[in-house]
Amino acid sequence: MRANKKYFTVEELKNKLMKKPGFVSEYQKLQPEYEIACQIIDARLKKNMTQEDLAKKIGTGQAVISRLEGMNAKPSISLLYKVAQALQTKIAVNIQ
Repeated sequence: MRANKKYFTVEELKNKLMKKPGFVSEYQKLQPEYEIACQIIDARLKKNMTQEDLAKKIGTGQAVISRLEGMNAKPSISLLYKVAQALQTKIAVNIQ
């Protein structure tokens, strides 16, 4: 009897799901939010800051940063600008 594989790596799961047409279109729709979240997390960690540290610097609550990083918010340009200033970085928008 062959044992069923119970666990997948993230890459294996992604490859499996990318074969589904409905998944691909939804994945592509979320790409901008994913990029923003990854960039904020990366910049914050490089500055050795917690979500709470970043939130205090921009005058908001930690939950706002959590929602940004968890892709559970549609941030305004002004909020992204405040985040960029607090992280001593710049915003670059690329429309293709």
